[in-house]
Amino acid sequence: MRITAVTTQIASTAFDYGNPAGPGGNLHLSAMDTLLVKVETDAGLTGWGEGFGFTLVPTTRDALERLIAPVCIGQDARDIPALMRLLHRRFHNFGRNGPVTFALSGLDIALWDLAGKAAGKPLHALLGGKRRDRVPAYASLLRYGAPALVRENAARAIARGYRHIKLHEVEVPCIAGAREVVPSDIPLMLDINCRWDGVSEALDFATAVRPLGVRWIEEPVWPPEDANAIALVRAGAELPVAAGENCGGVEDFRRLFAAGAVDVAQPSVTKVGGVSGVRAVQALAAEHGVTVVPHSPYFGPGLLATLHILAAMEEEQPLEVYFADLARPPYPALRPSGGYVAVPDAPGLGLEPDPAAFA
Repeated sequence: MRITAVTTQIASTAFDYGNPAGPGGNLHLSAMDTLLVKVETDAGLTGWGEGFGFTLVPTTRDALERLIAPVCIGQDARDIPALMRLLHRRFHNFGRNGPVTFALSGLDIALWDLAGKAAGKPLHALLGGKRRDRVPAYASLLRYGAPALVRENAARAIARGYRHIKLHEVEVPCIAGAREVVPSDIPLMLDINCRWDGVSEALDFATAVRPLGVRWIEEPVWPPEDANAIALVRAGAELPVAAGENCGGVEDFRRLFAAGAVDVAQPSVTKVGGVSGVRAVQALAAEHGVTVVPHSPYFGPGLLATLHILAAMEEEQPLEVYFADLARPPYPALRPSGGYVAVPDAPGLGLEPDPAAFA
């Protein structure tokens, strides 16, 4: 099964995240952009993947189309390890993290979609088999920066059936506002997005939020690759620490684990090398006794691949779902219902992108 074409499509849509007067969260998004990678073969099968997007979409797309796609033509789509090894080695001078790695991640996801379709099996079957028919979702709220808006949207998430809530707030009153409306048995996950420049600031923050029922503090310090600083936060915070969404490969996680920096590893399938990258992180995390809860605040094949990964995991963990309503989602069937997302059983990723998403 040889690759005949590698192309991209952008799904760009308006969205509502519960703050009509403000910018789109901490990324200041004006639209929700998803970069889809399409791989066609001489067997008549097509696979879909996703490279990390948002404001990175044009750069990741350029890396895929200009650098990576020409090398893929004529390659055997069935031998995913060989092709990905070839590409990672050939393009390592462009950086082991960033747009080239994001593009390679999208390609890898598409190849796994093809592998499932060629075998007539869903992706989760290729990953060891489905352990659950639906996966709990957690509402990943964008940043609001105002306690009243945080309360309003946290309450909306609870009303929709979510029993896991993540905030991207960095001000304690905003986090306390969420706790006022979120039942005490539902923990809050706090993604700080590397806000603090030093360990002492992060520890002061941890002390302030500790009474608020926190499951973990995510990426507490800048820069995200400073494993030693993250480890110091973990040692002193008296709260679990999560990190890894900015890791570009399994070696980055190896450094985090060696430093004893994290309780929860968060590989992002659209950044870390696709399904192959997440599998490598899972194997390494098992050796170190670290829990894996993938990062997945996106809406395309990356979210769908993460759903399959979670369905096949031995221990149930929640799927991160951006708490934003898209006017034209790539996969309408991925909308959570009652706080859960159903796992598809058709071959490959199990769903095809909705053509309306490209309108």
